[in-house]
Amino acid sequence: MSSVLDVTLVGVVIAASVGYAACSLGPRTLKPRVLAALAALLLRSPTALGLHSLARRLQSSAQAGTGSCGGCDNCGAASTTPAGEPAAGSPASGSPAAEIRVPLSSIAKRR
Repeated sequence: MSSVLDVTLVGVVIAASVGYAACSLGPRTLKPRVLAALAALLLRSPTALGLHSLARRLQSSAQAGTGSCGGCDNCGAASTTPAGEPAAGSPASGSPAAEIRVPLSSIAKRR
């Protein structure tokens, strides 16, 4: 009986490891699809198990992160402003928080 339990536990750990590696190293669209499929599977489970709240959280995390960096969907806002005008939320060109440019020739090289 304990050998069956051992083999089952090792199989679960290996499956979790392979799943993690596939989500981490696979294509960027794989993770939301896996989360959505897992949420759909959990929604089909009996209510008595109490997995529906977990399924709703998985659905929301599968739909979140639709921006190019996986963040807030605000990535393209700065590039859509007309030339000569600062982007919304960016510092004005004369403010102290404006971008500081250092010429490459003035940067000392380490040896």
